[in-house]
Amino acid sequence: MEQSVIISNNLKTELATALSECEHDRLFVLADDNTAAQCWPLIRNFFCLRGARLITIPASDTHKDLESLTHVWRQLGQGGATRHSCLINLGGGMVTDLGGFAASTFKRGIDFINIPTTLLAMVDASVGGKTGINFDGLKNEIGVFNDAKRVLLDTEFLRTLDERNLRSGYAEMLKHGLISSESHWAELLNFDLERPDLQQLARLLAESVQVKERIVGKDPYEKGLRKALNLGHTFGHAFESFSLRKQDKATPILHGYAVAYGLVCELYLSALKTGFPTEKMHQTVQFIRDHYGRFTISCDDYNELIALMRHDKKNTAGTINFTLLGNIGDIRINQTAGEDDIKEALDFFREG
Repeated sequence: MEQSVIISNNLKTELATALSECEHDRLFVLADDNTAAQCWPLIRNFFCLRGARLITIPASDTHKDLESLTHVWRQLGQGGATRHSCLINLGGGMVTDLGGFAASTFKRGIDFINIPTTLLAMVDASVGGKTGINFDGLKNEIGVFNDAKRVLLDTEFLRTLDERNLRSGYAEMLKHGLISSESHWAELLNFDLERPDLQQLARLLAESVQVKERIVGKDPYEKGLRKALNLGHTFGHAFESFSLRKQDKATPILHGYAVAYGLVCELYLSALKTGFPTEKMHQTVQFIRDHYGRFTISCDDYNELIALMRHDKKNTAGTINFTLLGNIGDIRINQTAGEDDIKEALDFFREG
């Protein structure tokens, strides 16, 4: 099934249309504590949502876990959900990932609609059919591929975001620029993240979604080309898992920040191994350092980070796989690097 992604100009009408195409006996809305407070009030009085039952889970990626998943399943059951019910996931990537997985597995699968409320979820988590939870200290370890019936993107929700969450989503957009075209990449580097113009951001968001849709459409189950979307993520997921294990669980590193830091390392590897132009690497790395700061690691952490990379789902037979670039838009999937090269990239990340 090809997923339908709509950049919404009238969420009330488009949600009503989406629900009319999902014949359902009962309707549920999943939100975390933040989106229940900030986003649910913006839509709760829509006529199409009359009778909907709200399910809430704690916010932050630390709660994208089996406990929250069990809570959602239990609330669906207690609310009388059947195989003909529908779940609306209203929130960031944590909500759309977990809610999509809950819907995909409850009574062997019920329909779900994603309404992403963060920039990160709009450009990444809610589009492309990946669902899942973190498990045993590892990011997205358990999950399934399953498309939402509809994804409704309404940039008005971006007004509810703080600066850090806006930048988190922008890192995935920067990745999309790197894997698409020089003009797209250059425009993203020139965007004023200090004083973001939401109208311009909406146009850049639409371009980003098109990049991801084009790639996912050609390779929905990540057999080849879709691995392009993993640029920055082998190191990034390791940083994220490391943060969840080692640092204050109340304030884990945001996914987009981890991807930004991963881009620094993987662009360095690209320059080292696949000929990525060093000037473009330094331009991109400088943009990341200016807007995302630094993530503190020491050389004593290298072995643990490499061990985390070995758990990455892209690996084969214990070999760590990377998506690298030969140039902007010149994607090189299934690249490998030895421990010495990985440690060199981590040195560059710490010291460069």
